[in-house]
Amino acid sequence: MTEAAIAKENKQIARQYKELLRISYQTLSEDDKKLIRKAFDTAVDAHKDQRRKSGEAYIFHPIAVAKIVASEIGLDATSIAAALLHDVVEDTKYTLDDLREMFGETVAKIVDGLTKISSLKKDKDVSLQAENFRKMLLTLNDDVRVIIIKIADRLHNMQTMDAMRPDKQVKIASETLYIYAPLAHRIGLYNIKTELEDLGLKYTEPEVYQDILTKIKESKEEQDAYIKEFSKVIQDSLDKEDLDYEIKGRPKSIYSINRKIKAQDISFDEIYDKFAIRIIYNSEPSQEKFLAWKIYSIVTDHFRPNPTRLRDWISSPKSTGYEALHITVMGPKGRWVEVQIRSERMNEIAEKGYAAHYKYKQGKNNKEERGFEEWVTRLQEALESPDVNAVDFVEQFKLNLYSKEIFVFTPQGDLKSLPKGSTPLDFAFSIHTEIGIHTRGARVNNKLVPLSHELKSGDQVEIITSDNAKPNINWLDYANTARARAKIKSSLKEEKKEIAEEGKAILARKLKAQKIQFNEKSINELVVFFNLKTSLDLFYRVGIGKIDNKMLKDFANSRSNALVSYFKNKIKKSQVATDLDKEEITAKYDQLVFGKEEEKLEYKLSNCCNPIPGDSVFGFISVNDGIKVHKKDCPNALQLQSNYAYRIIQAKWIDSSQQDFVAVIRLQGIDNLGLVSEITKEISSNMHVNMKNLNFDSSDGIFSGRITLVVKNNNILNTIIQRLKKINGIDKVSRE
Repeated sequence: MTEAAIAKENKQIARQYKELLRISYQTLSEDDKKLIRKAFDTAVDAHKDQRRKSGEAYIFHPIAVAKIVASEIGLDATSIAAALLHDVVEDTKYTLDDLREMFGETVAKIVDGLTKISSLKKDKDVSLQAENFRKMLLTLNDDVRVIIIKIADRLHNMQTMDAMRPDKQVKIASETLYIYAPLAHRIGLYNIKTELEDLGLKYTEPEVYQDILTKIKESKEEQDAYIKEFSKVIQDSLDKEDLDYEIKGRPKSIYSINRKIKAQDISFDEIYDKFAIRIIYNSEPSQEKFLAWKIYSIVTDHFRPNPTRLRDWISSPKSTGYEALHITVMGPKGRWVEVQIRSERMNEIAEKGYAAHYKYKQGKNNKEERGFEEWVTRLQEALESPDVNAVDFVEQFKLNLYSKEIFVFTPQGDLKSLPKGSTPLDFAFSIHTEIGIHTRGARVNNKLVPLSHELKSGDQVEIITSDNAKPNINWLDYANTARARAKIKSSLKEEKKEIAEEGKAILARKLKAQKIQFNEKSINELVVFFNLKTSLDLFYRVGIGKIDNKMLKDFANSRSNALVSYFKNKIKKSQVATDLDKEEITAKYDQLVFGKEEEKLEYKLSNCCNPIPGDSVFGFISVNDGIKVHKKDCPNALQLQSNYAYRIIQAKWIDSSQQDFVAVIRLQGIDNLGLVSEITKEISSNMHVNMKNLNFDSSDGIFSGRITLVVKNNNILNTIIQRLKKINGIDKVSRE
C-alpha cells in the first residue's frame, strides 16, 4: 500500500473510533472512555498486520462489532472494550494473561468466552455444530455478555460476507438461521434477529431474496402514501388529547414475507400485512398502560378492529420483557393493517432487549429482567443434563425460543407463561419438578383432561398429584418444553436403574441355579451373548422378564463346551466390533416407528446422512423409494422440510425392551362373588403392567370378560395368562 493509502486508512480508523464513542447508548464516564481507548489502542496494535478477505484492515471488524454492541444493543463500556478485543487472543501475540493484567478479570473472562467459541472449527458437521452451540451457551452462566457480543460478531460477519466463496457463504448463513437468529430473538434483540434472518435468506436463497426485495422497493412509494393516509385520519384525534407521539411505518422482513408465501402458498401481492404501523408515545411510567388503551380507543374509533387479532403484551409482557399492544384494523381501501402501540420505554426494550432494562431498573417491577433470569436458569438446567444429545438439545432449545407464548392461570389465579403447544405436563414441571414427576392427572377449567391436552391462553390448570404416580415412556410424547422432557428422561433413567437393580439380584439367583458364578466375566459373556451394549441393559431385561429362564439355560448350554464357547465368543465379539453390530442393533435392539401412532412401516435409510439407531430422525415420503429416513441434522433436512413439509412424517428410534405393547385378553368361566376383584388384583400386583380397559359381563351364571393390557413383552403377558388360569372359576383365558 502507498503512504497516502495508509494515511487515508488511519484517518478512517480514527473517525470510526470517534463515532463509536458518539453513538454509545449508555452515558460514558471519563473512566469508561479511558477503558475503551486502551482497548482500541491494544486492538489496533494487535491486528496491525492483518487484513480481511475484502482487503481492508482487520481492525475495522472489531470496531464494527463494538459499534453494534454500543448502539444497537446498548451495552456498557466493559462490553464495548471486550468487543474491540474479541479476536485478540485467538489471532495475535497477546495472551489472556496480558488482557487480565491490562483490563482486569471481567474483560478477560468475556474475551476468553468469545475465544472458546471462535476456536471451535468452522467446517464441522451439524451435530458438532450443535455441540459447539451447547458449549457456547454454557458461557451464559459466566457472563451473558459473551453471547450478546457473539451475536454482534455474527451480524457484522453476515453484513460483510460478499468477498467469501459461495459455499462458505451458504454454510455460515445456514448456521445463522439455525442458531443465531433464534438466540437473538430469545434475548429480545428483535431488530438484529430480523437482519440476521434477512441476510441468511440472501445467501441461502439469493433469487428469492432479490425477488422479494425488488417487489418491496417497487411498492415503497405506495406504502409510504398509505401510511400517510392512515396517519392523517387519526392524527387530529390524537392531537386533541394532547399526546406526545410519533407514527412510523415498519415493513415486514423479507424472511417473514418468504415464510408466509411458503406456509400459505400465496403470492407476494396476496400478503395483506406487509407492513405494520407503530405509534410510539411519550409517557410517565404510571400513565403508560392508561395511555396505551386510550390510543387503542382512538384508533378503533376510526378503524374497525379484528377482535381475534388483539395482543395485549402490556398486561402480560412476553418472557423476553417485550411489552406492546398489537391490534389489526381494517384500514383505508379495505386493507388489514397491524397497529403496534408502545411507549418510548417499551420501544427501547423491544429494540435493545436485555440492555434497555438497566436504564429503567428503578421503574416498575422489573418483569423483563426476571423473565431473562428465569430463562437463563431453565437453560442451565437443560445444559447440565449430561445425557441430552446435542442435536436434540438444539432442536428443543429452538422450540422453546421460537414458540409463541400462551398465558395460563394456576388454581390460585397466578399467571404462568408457557410456549404455545404446551400440555398439563409442561405446566406441572414449570411449577416444580416434584409436582411434574408425581402428576396423576389434570383439570383444565375444572374438567378432567388427558395429559396430552393442548393448553390455550386463559385456561386455569390444576394438577392432581399422587405419591405413587411416576413418569412413563409415553410422557415424552405429551411434553413439549425442554425442562419437562429433560426431567422425564432423567426420571425414566432412574426407574430403569431401579428395575436393573432388581434384575441384578434375580440374575444372581438364576445363575447360581445354573451353577454359574455371578462375576464380571460371566456378565460380560451374557452381554455379548444377548447382543447388548452394557450390563445395565442386561440387568434391566432380566428385571422386566425379557430375558427368562429358558434363555439363560441356552446361555448355560453354550458355555458347557469350552471350545464352542471360545469360538462363539470370538464370533460374537467380531460382530460387535464390525459393521454387523449396526445391523444387530437395528434388527434386535432398536426399532424405528413412524407417526403419532408409532407404526412400524417399511423404510430405507438415506445415504446422504446414514442415520443409525438412536439418531434424531424424520421420514420423507419419496416418489419412487417409499419412506426414506434422514437425520434431523442432515444437510438436506432444511431444504426438504421447507419445500416438502407435507411429505415429512415423524419418526423415532425406540428401544424395543422399553416399548409398551397393547394386548387384549378374553376370559370365560363360572361367575362367583369376588371374581372380578381377584382378576384385577392379580393383574395389578404385576408392577410392569397397566390396565387400559375392563369389560365384564355375567349372564345366567356364566362370566365373560375382556381386558386391554399394556405390557413390556410377551413373557410378562404369558405369566399373567398362566396366573389368571389358576383363579377359581376361570375356565378359559385366551389372547385376542
